[in-house]
Amino acid sequence: MSAKLRSGFYLGKKSVLLLALLLAALLLALLVLAILYGRCARDLKKSGQLLPVAPTTPWANASAEPATRLLGPWDQQRLPRHVMPIHYSLLLWPHLAPGLPEPRTYSGQVNITVRCREATSTVLLHSADLTYQGASVWGPLGDAPANSTRGVPLAELWEALENQYLVLELLETLSAGALYELRLAFQGKIQSELIFSGLFLNTYEDEGESRWVIASQLQPTAARFVYPCFDEPAMKATFNISIVHHPSYVALSNMPALDVSEYKEVNESALSALMNETTPINWTITTFERTLKMSTYITAFVVCKFDYVTTTERGNQIRIWARKDAVQGGFINYALNITGPIFSFLEDLLNVSYPLSKTDLVAVPNIDAGAMENWGLMIFHETSLLYNPEDKYSSKKMQICQIVTHEIAHQWFGNLVTMDWWNDIWLNEGFATYLEYLGLDYIEHIPLDNHFSKQVVLPMLAKENQELNLSVSDTDETRQTDSLIELFNTVTYHKGASIIWMLSNFMTERLFMKALNSYLSAFSFSNAIQDDLWNHIQKVIDEQKDFQLPAPVKMIMDSWTCQKGFPLLTVNFSTGNISQEPFFAEKGEHNSINTWIIPISWIRNGTLQPLVWLDKRSKIFPEMKISDSEHDWIILNVNMSAYYRINYDQKYWRRLAKVLEGDPKAIPSVSRLQLMADAFQLSWSSYTGYETPLYLTKYLEKEDDSTVWKMVLHALGIDSWGFLLRDSELYPVLKQYLLPRITPMYHRYAHLFRESTEALEINPFTIHAVEGILSTACWFGLRDCLDLASEFFNKWMNSSKHEVPVCFSSTICCYGVWRGDDKEWDFLWKIFKQKETASAYRTNIFFALSCTRVPWLLQRYLHYFNDETDPLPIGVEAIRNVARNEIGFWIAWTFASESWSYLPIRATLQALVTTVTTPIEMQMVQVFLNNTLEPEQRIMATDIMLKAKSVNEERKESVTKMIMWLKKNMDD
Repeated sequence: MSAKLRSGFYLGKKSVLLLALLLAALLLALLVLAILYGRCARDLKKSGQLLPVAPTTPWANASAEPATRLLGPWDQQRLPRHVMPIHYSLLLWPHLAPGLPEPRTYSGQVNITVRCREATSTVLLHSADLTYQGASVWGPLGDAPANSTRGVPLAELWEALENQYLVLELLETLSAGALYELRLAFQGKIQSELIFSGLFLNTYEDEGESRWVIASQLQPTAARFVYPCFDEPAMKATFNISIVHHPSYVALSNMPALDVSEYKEVNESALSALMNETTPINWTITTFERTLKMSTYITAFVVCKFDYVTTTERGNQIRIWARKDAVQGGFINYALNITGPIFSFLEDLLNVSYPLSKTDLVAVPNIDAGAMENWGLMIFHETSLLYNPEDKYSSKKMQICQIVTHEIAHQWFGNLVTMDWWNDIWLNEGFATYLEYLGLDYIEHIPLDNHFSKQVVLPMLAKENQELNLSVSDTDETRQTDSLIELFNTVTYHKGASIIWMLSNFMTERLFMKALNSYLSAFSFSNAIQDDLWNHIQKVIDEQKDFQLPAPVKMIMDSWTCQKGFPLLTVNFSTGNISQEPFFAEKGEHNSINTWIIPISWIRNGTLQPLVWLDKRSKIFPEMKISDSEHDWIILNVNMSAYYRINYDQKYWRRLAKVLEGDPKAIPSVSRLQLMADAFQLSWSSYTGYETPLYLTKYLEKEDDSTVWKMVLHALGIDSWGFLLRDSELYPVLKQYLLPRITPMYHRYAHLFRESTEALEINPFTIHAVEGILSTACWFGLRDCLDLASEFFNKWMNSSKHEVPVCFSSTICCYGVWRGDDKEWDFLWKIFKQKETASAYRTNIFFALSCTRVPWLLQRYLHYFNDETDPLPIGVEAIRNVARNEIGFWIAWTFASESWSYLPIRATLQALVTTVTTPIEMQMVQVFLNNTLEPEQRIMATDIMLKAKSVNEERKESVTKMIMWLKKNMDD
């Protein structure tokens, strides 16, 4: 910046000399930059990209935010819309070479073509943690932007740190309607191994040597940490991307590589010195085809030394990349086999073609998210993509199928059509979650109707009434940047998917898919809000005559997406009256006046009835009145096709219990599951008494659905605090009541287990429930179950060919050790220490080692996992496991009290007090804490103790009620 002064200012000779030296230095710096950018320009010219041009004004860095300034657009949390991006020409150059993951920096150059929509002399774009070597603005541009030579004078370049803006203040006003080009040279940091955001680095072992991989994770707002950009989802543009890298590595981005060639850095010696390299490196530049119009958060970059397998599906080249050891071991073959068919399935389902010609799926060793859906370059945590073909019994294959389908679904919901702002992120994540279960049905033949409700709807209802207070569509459009990540929560994913499931059910899948096709076609390469989706659904509804809705689609669906919580329907079949109210975790005085427009599917005596709607707080349905006959019954919300809970009157709950005792198969299995789940939750929340769910359990001897059993065992606390019941008076009563009922299910699977473990290749999600049945039978001391555990454990000890399936290893290893001595314990410990032992096995073995009844082995267990010189993260969990052992509480407490100096106080306390079962134990713990802790620590400890005491009292009250009911109904 300079200003012309005509008189009154003179320079001496020394000043003139000093000024001349400064100008010479400035010219030299400009010359070096021009050479660097000129070389970059020659290489980029091959692809037809916009040429990087040396900036007219050099900047060592953008200045800090001025100490005093007027309010301006930089104070707003959203970018102004007077300048919009059209195209980015982006080059990134990570300064890393094999064996030298230092310095963890990269340099870059970006030219952004923008359209000025409103005359302005200020340009804002996002930038965070970047330093700048050059900045300029060029234009207005003609048809050939790269040939423009007119620079717009730049007054100042500074950063508005609070909102992560780079501010370019100009000396001229940009003309509305004209195109301009922003040219920025910058440098950034490659994040450490503990931060998986922006451009980050993983190190790993492969083929016996240490290697690294660079990858990106830019959602929701980390693109600005990698390159300066308009980092909002609605500011879509096209991209030409180039990556400079070491020639022994490969670079990947969203599009296919257009050219791979040598990129010989002019200033080799300087960069080599920076990297402690004596031999100059002949760098390689990979240039990629121009992208489609897309948001910044799905741009993606990988530099790796991975191997890949490939296939082609309908012209889409699919490559699965991973560590070479993993590729050679066949661990990515399952992902390769399912990816193409999933693409074709979703193309046919949505009737919208996938627009790219290649798709890479890359398995990186470590990343916070399970996966990221970047267009054409999906990045996965390797545990989300690698499958051991010898692992037949875990749910791993199903999880991979779901995750891969989820990310592929985002190619339409998120990439092709993107939410306008993050408050509607459920339009991305809700649909991807819903479609992952359709993909699972298609690939692995796990029925959607049966599986979705059990795995998504029911767990979401339980989670929402316990801890969440959020709506699906966030009404706050002014969230701070650092809080946007909070929108990626269970409500967004699973409640969003549950509402989509409900929508598909009441309008039929055929019409629903027709509406989705209309929506996707209308907003391809653009952005949408949820009202746009409602409009396209309404259009399809209006075109058909099979059914009518009680209100406009928007009114119906906004009642589900814009309100927190969900409804509880209270039914009186004597009058046919159904009323609604918001469900609360604890019934009481609440002021909520929320109502929903609710679809009600129902069956009467096993026959499906026409759908009805509850569109007000209370309504009478004459067709739902029932007679006094026990054979006349109605079930609402068939197969959990909508998102709510139901409370029947007490007399009718008893009638349903009788129906189940007579013929449980008369009621669909998903509805049986919902009856149990609703009854238990209503009792916990004080809407009904404890006897309501317990009456429903009387039929369980006839129940052959393992997921129903899993829910009941969880509700009774056996899977979570059963260790506390072993010494309580409830244990023998519960055993007497439940063991005869669970024994038929146990024998069903024990027979299969003994016959051949191959016979247990059933739905892996069901296997988890089966494991719970085996564990409970052994917990109750069923002789055959204990013999089964010993039998298979001993077979494994005698021959590795008889390795216990991982899904059953927790129970079999636990009771194998429980029945054995140090020989069995040492066998498991040896397997635990082996490096090649799978993580799932290690987790189960870690627990099983604490099942021993030999006190000195429990002490050894504690010492092995709590080394004073090198404490292990799982040390506290080891203390918790021993404390849960029937003989282990005092062993764990003695060890903790003697090792207090190096144990984490809060975590250790929480581990111990949750296992306290008697007032004496609680008193002993309190005395120790008073004598050991510092005053400020006692406050924290007292808070933990009070909470534990409250939980124990609630638990005791529940146990007392259960004992009374079980004793009364034992022989009914």
